[in-house]
Amino acid sequence: MANKFGLGRGLADLQATRGTIPDISLLTPSERVVVKHIPLAQIGANPDQPRKTFTESELSDLAASIKEKGVLQPILLRAVQGRPYLYEIVAGERRYRASKMAGLSEIPALVKTIDDNNAMEIALIENVQRENLNPIEEANAYKNLMECCDYEMADVSRLIGKSDSYIRNMLRLTSLPDSVQNLVGQGELSASHARTIAVAENPEDLAHKIIANKLSVADTERLVKMVHVHQVRKSIYLKQLMRKRFVILKRKYPKYWVFLQKYRNVVVGQGI
Repeated sequence: MANKFGLGRGLADLQATRGTIPDISLLTPSERVVVKHIPLAQIGANPDQPRKTFTESELSDLAASIKEKGVLQPILLRAVQGRPYLYEIVAGERRYRASKMAGLSEIPALVKTIDDNNAMEIALIENVQRENLNPIEEANAYKNLMECCDYEMADVSRLIGKSDSYIRNMLRLTSLPDSVQNLVGQGELSASHARTIAVAENPEDLAHKIIANKLSVADTERLVKMVHVHQVRKSIYLKQLMRKRFVILKRKYPKYWVFLQKYRNVVVGQGI
């Protein structure tokens, strides 16, 4: 089977140049990659960057370090057209943001020719390996790879070195309502709790109950089962009630029973 991933030798070359000083160049099979200073004003963020949240405290700490020691590791850029900037960040947006905060006017960078799919791959790998993503950002990154790059779950699994079951469990988070996803992204609800309630019909109500009562994951699993059992019993009760009503109607209006029977099949079949 053909290799779906386009990183290959290029990613190894990029890793080999990390930590080098400006003006050192590396000759690759297809192009020369130069670590050089790029003005911050010419750089823009990648709209498909998996990481969406950067806390003020971590940026402040990194900015203080950059003021003292400079940017020790180049960021990765690609040239773009039709944008208000000349270069787009593939990896290293945190260093870019902290450099702006530190008052720098330029930043050491690698500029490579990278297509959209490879840019998405590299950004995801960097963030997952550094554990920079919150669970919702990570889940959405996997979903985007599968939808935008036509990847199968097994492809994503091989790309990031995680099991299929891990990817499957993370993807369950993307089915949650936005309000519940926000709770997970903000750290108010754990990913384990969120995965447990993802199969429930009312995850938003359950999420608030979990937070209010400080329920464990085991308690949450029991709560989801109780809610499910209640919903099943309610459905059965409503069907039985509807059947009883049709029996009464049959006795009262026997002439219209043929019509009522057809209507009953439709209604009961819909679980009313």
